[in-house]
Amino acid sequence: MPGYLAHQGATVICGHGGQAQPATTVPRVTVTGQPVVALPTPYTVAGCPLTPPNGGPCTTASWTAGTTRVRSLGQPLVIQGGTATCAPTGVPLQVIVVQSRVRGT
Repeated sequence: MPGYLAHQGATVICGHGGQAQPATTVPRVTVTGQPVVALPTPYTVAGCPLTPPNGGPCTTASWTAGTTRVRSLGQPLVIQGGTATCAPTGVPLQVIVVQSRVRGT
């Protein structure tokens, strides 16, 4: 599935609206001047409004599907439309705002 590459400044949210940020980036590859994110990189979620009695809040997330043909340092990259799951809730992450120049498959 093709999608735009996610970068350090991309807006990524959990299914409840909490903001997610990558723990690390790949500085060797940049898009719009910002480093891209490799698939194995965990994300930290902050500001998830789901309360503990309801199974939340989302605290971390990991990507399970991203690019299949484009890689950096041998790792697939995070793309808009990829698949990620938040812990402990199991809801997906969504890449909302991302650069619109570089697509990967």
